Amino acid sequence: MKLKRLFWLPVLLVLAANLHGQGMPDYYTRTSFLLAPPSTFQYGLLGYANPAVPAFVSKFEAQFRWNQLSNADSPLNRWGIFTANRGFGFQFLREKLGTGWVSKYATSLAIQKGAWAAGVGFHWSRATGGATAPDRLLSVGWIFRPNRFLSVGTSGHFSLDHDSREGVLDAGLRPLGSPVLTIFGDFSVRNHRAFSDSRWSAGAAVRILPGVYAVGRYFNDKTATAGLSLNLGHSGAAGQARLSSQKEMISRNYAVRMGGLLENVLTGRVQKNKRYVQIWPKGTIVYHTYRFGDKSEHAFFGLLRTIRNSAADPRVAAIVLNLSDVSVQPEHAWEIRQALNTARKSGKKIIVFFENAGINQYHLASVADWIVMDPIGSLSLEGFVMGRTFYKNALEKLGLGFDELRFFKYKSAIEVFSRKKMSEADRAQRQAYVDDRYQLVKTDVCQSRKMTPEKFDMLVNKNFIFLADSAKKAGLVDTLARWVNREEVVKALLKKKLHSVSVKNLIPNEMISGNWGVKPKIALVYALGTCDMNKGIRARWLAKVFKKLEKTKSVRAVVFRVDSPGGDGMASDLVAEAMKSCAKKKPVIVSQGQVAGSGGYWISMFGDTIVAGPNTVTGSIGVIGGWIYDKGFSGKIGFTADHVKRGKHADTGFGIYIPFFGMLPERDLTKGERASAEFFMKSAYEMFVKKVAAGRSLPVDSVKQIAQGHFYSGIKGKKIGLVDVIGGLEKALQIARKKAGLKPGERAEIVEIPKYKGLFKSPLSNLPFAGAAVRSGYSWKFLQMVAQYPGRPLFMIPPETYPILQKAK
Repeated sequence: MKLKRLFWLPVLLVLAANLHGQGMPDYYTRTSFLLAPPSTFQYGLLGYANPAVPAFVSKFEAQFRWNQLSNADSPLNRWGIFTANRGFGFQFLREKLGTGWVSKYATSLAIQKGAWAAGVGFHWSRATGGATAPDRLLSVGWIFRPNRFLSVGTSGHFSLDHDSREGVLDAGLRPLGSPVLTIFGDFSVRNHRAFSDSRWSAGAAVRILPGVYAVGRYFNDKTATAGLSLNLGHSGAAGQARLSSQKEMISRNYAVRMGGLLENVLTGRVQKNKRYVQIWPKGTIVYHTYRFGDKSEHAFFGLLRTIRNSAADPRVAAIVLNLSDVSVQPEHAWEIRQALNTARKSGKKIIVFFENAGINQYHLASVADWIVMDPIGSLSLEGFVMGRTFYKNALEKLGLGFDELRFFKYKSAIEVFSRKKMSEADRAQRQAYVDDRYQLVKTDVCQSRKMTPEKFDMLVNKNFIFLADSAKKAGLVDTLARWVNREEVVKALLKKKLHSVSVKNLIPNEMISGNWGVKPKIALVYALGTCDMNKGIRARWLAKVFKKLEKTKSVRAVVFRVDSPGGDGMASDLVAEAMKSCAKKKPVIVSQGQVAGSGGYWISMFGDTIVAGPNTVTGSIGVIGGWIYDKGFSGKIGFTADHVKRGKHADTGFGIYIPFFGMLPERDLTKGERASAEFFMKSAYEMFVKKVAAGRSLPVDSVKQIAQGHFYSGIKGKKIGLVDVIGGLEKALQIARKKAGLKPGERAEIVEIPKYKGLFKSPLSNLPFAGAAVRSGYSWKFLQMVAQYPGRPLFMIPPETYPILQKAK
């Protein structure tokens, strides 16, 4: 039975019970410590009143409460310790009854699923000194928080020693959708009391200042309570007075707490601008890390989130980033730079350290207020290059023939097998991309470093390589020091001593939200690698993800991060159609990474908005194919093949089988077969163009003018209509929030799909050749696809279009 169907069970059981028997204290007597009903204000009594409450406690919470009667001879005649953490609660109470004492114990277990929480608890006690122990109790409870406006709780309490039963229903309403004002009430029924004599209360909690609440509550026995709750961050205090109908003091309750960070007036103000965050993303900045045992790489989205949270923490005066031993793609570097620049505009100081760097790392570092270089380090401003290796002569010497099935001017992926140098069309598109990339870096560096464009050109074209002293003299860095001395460097640059704060202890990471309801979700879906049914982007799996997201109501929008060079058209179309269907139900924002070309653009084109960075390789709307065949190779290595056939073209593609490579056709295409391949290619191209036109709301003729396999930088892609917005992943998430209807300041949960690359990182990935193998993976995949799908349309960009992954030198 589902949790929501059990919601009314405690109350229904009580209403159906026989009206006789006693044995357990009244609900309001047991929970006199409460300022408000348990599901409506803070954490109630951490499961003592409603065992479902611990489901909402994400970090250890402890409370010490005591109750003082106005005529009591001691302020500690009734006191208790209440604790809970991650769905488990335990409480201990000590109460004086007559000449004796009663020690009460309670424990609870709770789970949460979406807007629902359920729990079960057990109460027992021990009496000394002639006091009588109350009944052992079994408690069950549910809490339902469908949105930020409403919280409803119900609990049932059953004596295990008598037939006493009790049910409680409470509810809270927040008209403004926040803790600023909470109106609440509760209602208790039990089987030894007539329904007309049931007890109830009503009241309100008002936030006076962040973390400061005034709470008032009226009971139908004409008594009332007035209290004040004060949060101090990880600690807090509360006090409450109970008054009779004649406004006479009956009792006073007090509480102190410690636990997770709650909203308050002190955090971020007492230590404002007295901390710094240090970030060292060692290794390669990747999209996914492994779940366990992976400390060498830093996840890209996690790094962006850390920078964003650092900017939001008022205690943080500076972000200190170490780029030593960091490898990063140009587009990722630009997006990290944008995040740092946003933090800088919010008032944070940015300090970047590096030991050895190339132009890619320096572009990222240049955003800093201060750049710190190792005294023995070096900096290379080498500019940018895109080149290719051509295999025509090698194939001829090996006895391999190759027929380039190229019918579109700029679709140059396979010309490395048929030419000895670049075609003019390929040279032109590569030069345009390199020029755009150079101009971007030049503009950013000159703006950040207060440098003239002429000086930048001179540093690149004349000096080129800089040792530490010459780099400082040229104004490229500000000071020379090492990472181990960062505390002294930070103190010297900011003219005051700062203490570091860990990433996990940043306020946005630590602060426990007081809002109700399930946070709206934005799904961040990754499509990484070649377009393949079961590998790379895993098209079959990815299509299922979109189908599921289409039906998941809690997901308000989808950000689709595409970093793919293309591949199989069928795999691309499967994903594109699934995304198109999902986009009819909710916004789908495409964020293009380093490469989103050919098949990578195909899976992007139906997004509501396409966001690309200036370094993104996008477009390449076209199709290419090739036919590699045996032209003496088998004779050189001693392989032979033979066959029988029926059907004129049955032997097309047949030849010797080469392990790890596939079948090598024994002959070239005939004139008729080549004509069929051409028809196939051009038909596939027309289909691709029409789909782009439909997805981008452009005339087919307009798409053809920018197609022909031409790839572009994100900057040029925006100008010609292939891209809507220049930005990175953070920009895509901002657009998704807006299109999802989220209000400014309303928090959303970002759900990464998939979140991890796997459970454990292989030890082989640390071997010296592993990095090169990974970086050359697409080149090998490209060659395999040409061999495995001879004559078939391939929606791929050349491997050399990927910028070289630049590691700190």
